[in-house]
Amino acid sequence: MIGLGTNKMLIGKSSGSSEIWGTEIVEVTNPITGRTWMDRNIGATRAATSSTDSAAYGHLFQWGRNPDGHELRTSGTTSILSSTDVPGHGDFITSSVDPYDWRSPQNNNLWQGIIADGWRLPTLSEFTEELNSWSSVNAAGSFGSVLKLPLAGYRHYRSGSLTNVGSDGRYWASTIGGTYSRYLYFSSSFGGMYNNSRAYGFSVRLIKD
Repeated sequence: MIGLGTNKMLIGKSSGSSEIWGTEIVEVTNPITGRTWMDRNIGATRAATSSTDSAAYGHLFQWGRNPDGHELRTSGTTSILSSTDVPGHGDFITSSVDPYDWRSPQNNNLWQGIIADGWRLPTLSEFTEELNSWSSVNAAGSFGSVLKLPLAGYRHYRSGSLTNVGSDGRYWASTIGGTYSRYLYFSSSFGGMYNNSRAYGFSVRLIKD
């Protein structure tokens, strides 16, 4: 179980539907992998109607950092690294020192279990299963899949600036890769699983445990 600290958003009930981190839970299941996922990114107001549907982009999280305001695309920035799992503010933390993490020292145990009510981040192997079920390993294959992952872009670890919105998708996995963390990447031309710095702001899509 992840220690969510004071920035945990409780699951709420609204019109008979549940929410995680303020996002409505609607389940979709990939018939090939048998895995059940949320149908939208955390922070999105709906499932994507196209790869560039801005209402489906959602928030951009630094790896292992729970919602505290930093995930908002308009949040401010600070270059002061956090020594705790809960920084105590809602700024996006930029980093210019290797390994480019928002937290110092690093904590590899974040996001390693249930987020809320049986939902968690996917592992490297689970994202790889999904990618292998796509008709093509690119944005078209992603949107053509049951997950309909949009090209939500990302926030840069050095500046906090929004980058490649509508051009690529980057989705955090729970799996670490040395001092970095694993993520799913795709663009109009290709896709795959890669390592990157934890101070980046990437999309989050939850899988049912």
